[in-house]
This record gives sequence, structure tokens and C-alpha cells, in this order.
Amino acid sequence: MAAESAPSGPLIGIVGPCGSGKSTLAARLAGCGIRARAIAQEHSFVPAMWQRLARPELLVCLRASYDVCTRRRQLNWAVWEYEEQLRRLEHACEHADLHVDTDRLTPDEVLAAVVDGLGLEPPSPVGV
Repeated sequence: MAAESAPSGPLIGIVGPCGSGKSTLAARLAGCGIRARAIAQEHSFVPAMWQRLARPELLVCLRASYDVCTRRRQLNWAVWEYEEQLRRLEHACEHADLHVDTDRLTPDEVLAAVVDGLGLEPPSPVGV
């Protein structure tokens, strides 16, 4: 069995409201050999916490509507809580290298949008 190579290249930070697809995207990028980290900026009162925690070289801001976030995560929250998360994400999203609306995209489509949008080339699978 061939060993997988460790993720390499620039660290991709991912921010967005709960249910926007941060963890899914980070896992899929890592599966392609790309360093990525989901950053829970939406829970921080410190606007630049995303910079302090992860120090990403590239930043992706995921967008998803209240209805989609609620359905994906089966959240029991009010619209004001979602809107507060968006407010807490403003600083990070203003500095993002790429914005992706995930409402109508599959996880594979989000991955493709990020890889294409950031001009990344994932390494070929081992043994190909």
C-alpha cells in the first residue's frame, strides 16, 4: 500500500457561518494533498482572530443562506444568531482571496470552485 503524501503548499484558511461547508471543504482539500484549515471565526468576538489562530496564506470565505445552513446542520437557531455570525465574519471575508456561495453546490463542486478560483493544482493521486 502506497503512503499518502503529507499536504503541501500554502495554508488555505476557510471561514463561513455554521453549516456553510468549512469542515467538508477542509477535509476534501486535505484529501487532495492541499493544506487547509477550517477556522471558526463566526464564534469569535475578535475580528482578526482568523489571522492569529491559523495565519493562512490564502483565505476562502464560504457563504450559505440561513435556510441552507439550518437544514445542513439541523440547527435550532434564530435568524439573528445567523446574522450575528455574518457580522463576526465581516473582517475575514473582506480579506478573503475567494468567496464561494455553497447554497446550490455539491461538496465536489465547492472543491472545484476553490481549486480553480485560487489557481491551485492538487497533486496527482499516488501511483498515477
